[in-house]
Amino acid sequence: MLKVQEIRELIKLIDESSINELNYESDGTKLNLKKQESAEQGSQPVVIQKDPGVLEQVKPTVDEQSKAEAKAEAKVVENLAPAEEKQGETKDYDEEITSPMVGTFYCSPSPDKDPYVQVGDRVTNDSIVCIVEAMKLFNEIEAEINGEIVDILVEDGELVEYGQPLFRVKSK
Repeated sequence: MLKVQEIRELIKLIDESSINELNYESDGTKLNLKKQESAEQGSQPVVIQKDPGVLEQVKPTVDEQSKAEAKAEAKVVENLAPAEEKQGETKDYDEEITSPMVGTFYCSPSPDKDPYVQVGDRVTNDSIVCIVEAMKLFNEIEAEINGEIVDILVEDGELVEYGQPLFRVKSK
């Protein structure tokens, strides 16, 4: 979990750099830092969402650092675990198939073909489950595990990040 001071430091670094937007995701924590189009009069609050529907706002203090921070907007959304897992229930999957690269996710070899896999399909180590397009190259992604697809976590044509979960698999 990122601390408010760490978020402020990230905001300052983004503000001083030529980067316009930063997206970070780790262990269910999502951080999206994006520069504002125009400077506003006051500083923007940092919004932290720990549980669905519960927001906590932290207003930066007005000093030299926060004047620079006021130029950037920060939103932190933390989804530590699905509600079912928080209540002690077991998850319905054992492993996840993650993206080995940044690119565009495609569930089928071409728009007129059926998807490689659907929920309920059995996969083996060498089963192709999707394609990730990166730099005009279409990379076939293999399951690398044996089991049954229980959830597809991304939509066709969606941009995916390195290490982002694509499928949930229950080992059998």
